[in-house]
Amino acid sequence: MKKLAAAALWALFLSPTQASAWGSEGHILIAAIARARLSPAALAKVDAILAQDHDASTPSDMLSRAVWADIYRRDHRETSQWHFADVEKDHADFDTACFGHPASARPASAGPVKACLIDRAADFARELGDPGTPMPERILALKFVLHYVGDMHQPLHVADNHDHGGNCVLISLGGSRSVNLHSYWDTVVVGELGKDAREILTRLTAGITPVKAAAWSTGSFSSWAHETNGVALSTAYSFHTQPRCEQSPIPLLFPKGYDEAAQAAAATQLERAGVRLAVVLEKAMKPLSLTSLSPPQ
Repeated sequence: MKKLAAAALWALFLSPTQASAWGSEGHILIAAIARARLSPAALAKVDAILAQDHDASTPSDMLSRAVWADIYRRDHRETSQWHFADVEKDHADFDTACFGHPASARPASAGPVKACLIDRAADFARELGDPGTPMPERILALKFVLHYVGDMHQPLHVADNHDHGGNCVLISLGGSRSVNLHSYWDTVVVGELGKDAREILTRLTAGITPVKAAAWSTGSFSSWAHETNGVALSTAYSFHTQPRCEQSPIPLLFPKGYDEAAQAAAATQLERAGVRLAVVLEKAMKPLSLTSLSPPQ
């Protein structure tokens, strides 16, 4: 599995990827941090679940499956709204952004369609840790949890300025290069954290002190989302942008110091997400028996 993890990291940074929440890079880095923090017992159970997943859309290791939900969304548009919570900058109403918190269907993968990231992460985490969940649904729950904990720490997945989470804000990267603000936070800022995957992972891991890990391990999906929204307001949306979408926006220049502040915030968010993903998985695996999770002989 260590070889698979390394292969996933290196293949990712050597080939172009489609932008998604945190990009594939961010999700794989978060999963790598979490994997290293899992107890042997929890790790064995996670791997036992993934061993029974035969979906060929991604490799079957934990790091690669952290990207799965974005690929699944392409053909399952009913899951699209599960990846974010549009908490408006001018009206921070989490209840509205979460459609009034509708009850989860049973199984959780059945919906509801109109549900936000915060509630969906909690729904799938509960289902993952329920000993009565059938294995096919448990596999789905695990893959959604691997992804949604990461999404929850991308600032522009828990904030909006009537611009589709920054997707309508065009940013100049110099010369003829430009990218929308959401994609900048998905991929560009992550790539700026180091020269390659190994260097970035080493930097992030070194930034997780015992004191920080202990502080980050508390709270709930809701409190983590509120924290991420605060990062969006203080950093991602720290400069003036129009609260609307324009058909032909003119690329904006970041104010001085923005890129450096964004890198620092992104690094912290990736570290928090890795620590918290491990906490969520550890809790979900605790009531489960390894024997019951192992494939039939």
